[in-house]
Amino acid sequence: MRGPESWWRRKSTPAKVETYTQWSFHSFAVIEVATVGVAVFARVEGRLAAWVFVTVCVHALIGTFTVARSLDWTRGRRPQPLRLMWALGTVTALIGIGALFFVHRGHSDSDSESAAAGLFATVVIYGVGIITLGIRDRRRVLMLVAGFTVGTGVAALLLGADGTGALAEAFAVLVGSGFLSFASVFSVWLLNAVYALDDARETRARLAVAEERLRFGRDLHDVMGRNLAVIALKSELAVQLSRRGRPEAVEQMIEVQRIAHESQREVRDVVRGYREADLSVELAGAQGVLTAAGIDCEVSGSTEGLPVDVQSALGWVVREATTNVLRHGDAARCEVSVRVREGRVVLTVENDGARATSGSGGSGLAGLRERLTAVDGTLEAGVVGEGVFRLVAEVPLRSATASDASAAASEASAVRGVTS
Repeated sequence: MRGPESWWRRKSTPAKVETYTQWSFHSFAVIEVATVGVAVFARVEGRLAAWVFVTVCVHALIGTFTVARSLDWTRGRRPQPLRLMWALGTVTALIGIGALFFVHRGHSDSDSESAAAGLFATVVIYGVGIITLGIRDRRRVLMLVAGFTVGTGVAALLLGADGTGALAEAFAVLVGSGFLSFASVFSVWLLNAVYALDDARETRARLAVAEERLRFGRDLHDVMGRNLAVIALKSELAVQLSRRGRPEAVEQMIEVQRIAHESQREVRDVVRGYREADLSVELAGAQGVLTAAGIDCEVSGSTEGLPVDVQSALGWVVREATTNVLRHGDAARCEVSVRVREGRVVLTVENDGARATSGSGGSGLAGLRERLTAVDGTLEAGVVGEGVFRLVAEVPLRSATASDASAAASEASAVRGVTS
């Protein structure tokens, strides 16, 4: 069953914050229409109430479009909505002046004056706060608030209000529009901060991969650079000695052979250190990373006594699963368990932040299947419930032991083949 909850879960955390921010400001338009546009029918005669209702709806509609375009501009998806901002400011000022005129020159009953005062306060405060979303310079925000505040006081005085009344109306606009403008500025700052943190997390993941590649390249260069230089020199010396018929050429080639074998062993050690992963270390690291990301992570089971090949293969599964939880979902809970059942090691990773996916998974899962195939293991991954993603890796213990023996035998035969 798909509904609002599924639609919400498919969004990333920054997208959720942006949606929440946008609809929070859209709610002000609903409040404006409900509290002023609809309520005016109970206080003002029919035809005038209809005009007021239409005016409020137009103002709220312009404000709604301005909110959407301003937030898109903040994220760099659209140009700055200057025309909408000017239109909203003009309509706000006209409605505000008309409401003040009705309050001070309308000579109507108290209910009508109260409705006009409510219309003035709501429209001006809402209009100034929404315009602020499209302004990046804080000084211009202050100028906007100050302009409407001073304009309110001057307009009230020109329309016949006394000094105290004009000052009270200007102060109300200053407090209301200032508060909503501050909320707008803070909301934009928070939205940009969330996106920046998400980008930083992506960058940190890419830097970690790049750093590991650099480390591997550096280690490989340190191992092979010196040995290959020695092999080249000794091979050249052996060629010169052989051309002169000197028996020392054989000794030099034996030395080249020894260095080649040593280089082979050192490269194998480097690659083994790069490819193998300790399962207990990976489980602890995954729990720490997920907890730091605000995800409740629970790890259960023991890795004691498991063969090296099994730990290495499952360690890579934990790495990839942790990366997927962080980058491709929005989980609040993650459970990792290691169990030994009927001669098979079963690793299960389950989280509640799954999104709608298609196909058999990305290249990461394909790489894990290749690693597990080397130890006769299997991998199953997919959505098992509403927003729940489960990854299950199984490796037989007998196959792991046999693979160790097979690897040792093949290595020994390779060495015998080289030396013979």
